[in-house]
Amino acid sequence: MTSGAGTIRVLIADDQEMVRQGFTVLLNTKPDIDVIGQAVHGRDAIAKTAELTPDVVLMDIRMPELGGIEATRRITADHPGTKVLVLTTFDLDEHVYDALRAGASGFLLKDASADQLADAVRVVAAGDALLAPGITRRLIAEFSRMDGPPRAPLKQRVGELTERETEVLALIAQGLTNAEIAEHLVVAEQTVKTHVGRILVKLGLRDRTQAAIFAYESGLVRPGGH
Repeated sequence: MTSGAGTIRVLIADDQEMVRQGFTVLLNTKPDIDVIGQAVHGRDAIAKTAELTPDVVLMDIRMPELGGIEATRRITADHPGTKVLVLTTFDLDEHVYDALRAGASGFLLKDASADQLADAVRVVAAGDALLAPGITRRLIAEFSRMDGPPRAPLKQRVGELTERETEVLALIAQGLTNAEIAEHLVVAEQTVKTHVGRILVKLGLRDRTQAAIFAYESGLVRPGGH
């Protein structure tokens, strides 16, 4: 199946046929989104991603053969251009944390509305992170429970950033949008976008979600304080 110019190509990975069909119908009503395939488990999702090269994979957490978290890890490692949006029925801390660490660009509950689902696909396809405030809080809470000092190699890599880039990275980790960062720093939003892009390139990160995780793991930002 081919898609029109500018159309977001989506692969749906879920072991429940009703869920797959439902999401397919909902998303295919959107003129800018095209569901190009379905996968019934994690291994199938990996194979279909290699075959179809979707822009976004909607990935269920709990599937047979291979779970969504491990499938996400393999897909994001092998296909940097494909973004993963994790879907789950269970709003659980460990799933949020593990999925984002595995490389997912966003996290959405299955009871999201059709418009919320479509908007989520657009956000991650554009290279932005989809982190609702509640999920950001749980991510921070997870880091606050982690033991041990910051990871030294990551801490050293922060030194590759300019002073302003370091400041922007810290604000990303606090969950601020580009517009909010621009207001905080009293600069143009386009300037912030440029800084964000440079941060991702210098640190070899996929998106803002990974940047936020990096900021915590490197010790640049600490839960409860900055």
